[in-house]
Amino acid sequence: MQYETLIVEKIGKVGKITINRPEKLNAMNQTVRDELDHAFAEFAQDSDVSVVVVTGAGEKAFIAGADINEFKDKNAAQMYEDFRPDKVFHELARFQKPVIAMINGYALGGGCEFAMACDIRIASENAKLGQPEIKLGIIPGWGGTQRLPRLIGEGKAMWMILSGEMIDAKTALEWGLVDFVVKPEELEDFTMNMANKIAEMSPITLKIAKEAVRAASTLGLKEGLELESRLFALTFSTEDKEEGVAAFLEKRKPEFRGR
Repeated sequence: MQYETLIVEKIGKVGKITINRPEKLNAMNQTVRDELDHAFAEFAQDSDVSVVVVTGAGEKAFIAGADINEFKDKNAAQMYEDFRPDKVFHELARFQKPVIAMINGYALGGGCEFAMACDIRIASENAKLGQPEIKLGIIPGWGGTQRLPRLIGEGKAMWMILSGEMIDAKTALEWGLVDFVVKPEELEDFTMNMANKIAEMSPITLKIAKEAVRAASTLGLKEGLELESRLFALTFSTEDKEEGVAAFLEKRKPEFRGR
């Protein structure tokens, strides 16, 4: 597919998606959302890709939010249809492989929500994150009111959403909104090194591990532990488990095949 708003690459076992609207601070319009769904669907089917990294073009923004021009002349019914949970970030939400957000600048509104939907968030020291929707007379609609409290706690999430204020990368790290903060010039190498290390693991086990960890935010402890036990046992049915154990005992690097 020829992408209009994305740069989609394969670098070894890592898929990389760059939202390429720097003149709009990589704001997401419908074309971006549709192309993101398509790119994730392609990577989902590509057995050579084990991890996906998402970032924004340029140095100013990861994703500065939704394209506000699309909000004009839209009524409540239209926005509900556009922002339904089963449609927003559809392919990302059900994507089984690890996804890393490489946050290189502003991650605001829908951009912050997109980052929160990823599995690991790595930010440049100059990144700014926030949910400024309240300043437009609206609220977050792509998961901000639900994922943000789960990550940083209800009080801090309430402040960010009710004030619309941004926080810097250092604060985001302290609060748990991002997982790592590095110097701007080190962001690319740090992120790709992490992605490559993860990509060396068993592809099938990465999917199983992601499913187990993701379930922790929606299941009670008893149900979560039961799911973990079942998934743990499931790994013992894979060829990769046999290879991993054999490689450990033979003191060599495993050659996982995703089976």
